Amino acid sequence: MKIEFILNNEPQTIDVHPARRLLDILREDFKLTSVKEGCGEGECGACVVLMNGKAVNSCLVPAGNIVGKSIVTLESFKETKRYQMIESCFLEAGSVQCGFCTPGIVMATESLLSENPHPTDKEIKEALSGNLCRCTGYNMIFKGIHLAAERGQGLW
Repeated sequence: MKIEFILNNEPQTIDVHPARRLLDILREDFKLTSVKEGCGEGECGACVVLMNGKAVNSCLVPAGNIVGKSIVTLESFKETKRYQMIESCFLEAGSVQCGFCTPGIVMATESLLSENPHPTDKEIKEALSGNLCRCTGYNMIFKGIHLAAERGQGLW
């Protein structure tokens, strides 16, 4: 089946089975390595991308569901001022350690701040509930998100 969608602001057409996972298409066909497979069941968040601006687990999205949609991965998002703000605040807060979960958490953070530029801890916890991090204990991630919200006023 021919599938047309927008990937990182570029129109794409691929011939693919409609049940094939978006995660596999991104990694194998487009060589986008920021999208990682952790659990393959939508539980860890390592594969989070933005679909029409909302955070989704790409391991759960069949190709048939991306027709006409906009998909953004970290490879494209990292070129934005919003990413630069999140990155600098995460670095300052010590939000990143091993880095495996970081792309998914960054994309989930972008989705959160786009909808809610001044989230509470409870709202951050809910927005990141699908992202697992085994290194930081989350407090430093929360601090990084709060810093980005505070310093990035006007970006979101």
